[in-house]
Amino acid sequence: MQTKYKLASIGLAMALSLSAASSFAQVMVGGASMLPTKDIIDNAVNSKDHTTLVAAVTAAGLVETLKGPGPFTVFAPTNAAFDALPAGTVDTLLKPENKAMLSGILTYHVVAGKMDAAALTQAIAAGKGKAMLKTVAGGNLTATAKGGKVMVMDEKGGSATVAIADVMQSNGVIHVVDKVLLPK
Repeated sequence: MQTKYKLASIGLAMALSLSAASSFAQVMVGGASMLPTKDIIDNAVNSKDHTTLVAAVTAAGLVETLKGPGPFTVFAPTNAAFDALPAGTVDTLLKPENKAMLSGILTYHVVAGKMDAAALTQAIAAGKGKAMLKTVAGGNLTATAKGGKVMVMDEKGGSATVAIADVMQSNGVIHVVDKVLLPK
């Protein structure tokens, strides 16, 4: 009888291990494997699609924050998203005298807690098609679903599409977005 329980325990432990491993499958972003054992910064620096974001996070002094325990949900704009801003915007934001403004824009892309795609989808359904997300900058983002994709709208009416969801991190989750979201 004791052997039967021992085998059942081993089977349950193996099933949990396999389940955990599959829920933390490696995702490729910007040509690099995003490892769920690394934090948001340690993964982002390896993505060739996020060099502008990493430079901005560094200039804003947010590296240590995003290396912290979190958990955080980050809507991470690609280089192409930053390139789509009006000419000179990124260069202006990266200047030391604009550090507070840059920090406000970047923290507007961060929600406290870990909201994977399933949680976002549930929140959208619970909100009858819209989920209001409070950013760590104090603003709001509105998440909706359209054509099987999650859309995130900023307070100015701009909208970003989640291009890659559920990039799991040791301190949260990243959702890659195709536009920079702007607070009021």
